[in-house]
Amino acid sequence: MTVNRVRSSPCGAPELNPHFNYLVTAARRRGLAVIDRCNLTVLFEPGQQDTAQFLADNRVKVVASLPCYMKDNVDAQRGDGTFETSLRALHRLNELGYGRAGSGLELDLVYNPQGATLPPPQDALQTYYKKYLSAEYGVDFNQLLTITNMPIKRFGSTLVSRGEFAAYMALLRSSHHDSNTAGVMCRTLISVDWQGYLYDCDFNQMLDLPLQVNHRPRLHIADLIGMDISNHAIRIADHCYACTAGQGSSCGGAL
Repeated sequence: MTVNRVRSSPCGAPELNPHFNYLVTAARRRGLAVIDRCNLTVLFEPGQQDTAQFLADNRVKVVASLPCYMKDNVDAQRGDGTFETSLRALHRLNELGYGRAGSGLELDLVYNPQGATLPPPQDALQTYYKKYLSAEYGVDFNQLLTITNMPIKRFGSTLVSRGEFAAYMALLRSSHHDSNTAGVMCRTLISVDWQGYLYDCDFNQMLDLPLQVNHRPRLHIADLIGMDISNHAIRIADHCYACTAGQGSSCGGAL
């Protein structure tokens, strides 16, 4: 298998891993493109004051979560003060060249719905995000990625507690389009957990559904040396409908 891209997991804040800088620099030395899935507020955590500069120095693409352009909505979803801190982080990244034309430093933002609905059309929402954030806060970015909420873990538990789980799953199933299966992330990427074990996608990692080849129950990244897994069967379950519903959803936004 040939790997030409390394992507940190969105589960938590990858920058807090003590080996984060080593992983990034080692990947860049090998000519790999690196994407950091950043929650923005981490850039102001203790010991992270140089992280933004480090990302810029190593030409790391930043994909940052900003679930809405309105302060009240972001704080309601992520906690009081999250929006203001996120803006500070975006201004810092912009100062370093991220999201600026000609800099080569890519900054994408991620939107996901707050409730049990599908995301709106990505292109139209991106246009509004760009106009609003630029006019109101002087923030620039490259692309907006719309992500469908997965009916697992915290969001899944919230749906269950509200009695909305069955209805949301019905929405995902009824909105499925076969054409979206060609672009889902599990066809071109693998997910690696903190111990080095492999999964077909980040969501399978959260559900502890490891990647399987030749009936082996679990594979480690070290097992890939000399192994071709390009044609292995991808593990799927009902949560996969979130990637194929509506306009489709993957780590790169709408399909």
